[in-house]
Amino acid sequence: MLKQRVITALLLLAVLLPAVFYHRSEAFAAVALVLIAAAAWEWARLNQCRPTTSLLVGGLCALLCVLSWYAGVLSVPLHLLWVFVGSAWVIVGAWLLYGGAKVWSNVPQFLRLAGGLGALWAAWVAVTQARIIGINFLFSVLVLVWVADIFAYFFGRALGGKFFSHKLAPSISPGKTWEGALGGMLGVIVCAFVWRSLDVSAPMGVASLYTRLGNVNLGFMVLAVLFLAAMSIVGDLVESLFKRSAGVKDSSGLLPGHGGVLDRVDALLPILPLAMMLGTV
Repeated sequence: MLKQRVITALLLLAVLLPAVFYHRSEAFAAVALVLIAAAAWEWARLNQCRPTTSLLVGGLCALLCVLSWYAGVLSVPLHLLWVFVGSAWVIVGAWLLYGGAKVWSNVPQFLRLAGGLGALWAAWVAVTQARIIGINFLFSVLVLVWVADIFAYFFGRALGGKFFSHKLAPSISPGKTWEGALGGMLGVIVCAFVWRSLDVSAPMGVASLYTRLGNVNLGFMVLAVLFLAAMSIVGDLVESLFKRSAGVKDSSGLLPGHGGVLDRVDALLPILPLAMMLGTV
């Protein structure tokens, strides 16, 4: 399993890194489009669609992205969209985590598919616009999620159950602890201050998310990264709820050793529009 994970990760990096660092953002937009279309296919499968229907849903997602691309959507400010999508993630995420898999199973299939397509399309537009803004800005958003996940894992392993008797969401993801969640939040605060103090935006010419937030004031930066870390947990838990409702362990087997694309981007789906909302005012 570990060997598979490493090989898959290396292959993904071999595709993603050249696309990210290519001097034109179109290369990254195209790679991200393929991944988002694959995630849409997985989403349809999680919602009990037939194989042909699942392929059509993936194709529809790709078509929406391509049409948006050629319509010039990527080159215009979309602050109202990010406010709407970000607010939807907060409200719907809270509703789902409170109601659990039972409330999700009562949502009509059409609404589930439409909501998922909307979230995936918005995530593609957000991550592509982040790359257009600059590599430094894009990486600062991605690193926030990675740091939150890494710190949560190690804090959960080391301290899980020592301070809180209850798990974070035992009916959805029994392995997640409050200690891990708080550790992830501590990690993103440290990351934000280190990133800002090193002024890593200077070599790449574009301010990072942390620099932009800190330019408002440092208190706002701290509150913003804590909020984003919390929403990364929401994205992770919500996808776990979807898989539990569907009775599967992974969203697919597209990425050997890692599961599916949705399993890798679940925490990013709410973070990308929220980071664009907070960082591009």
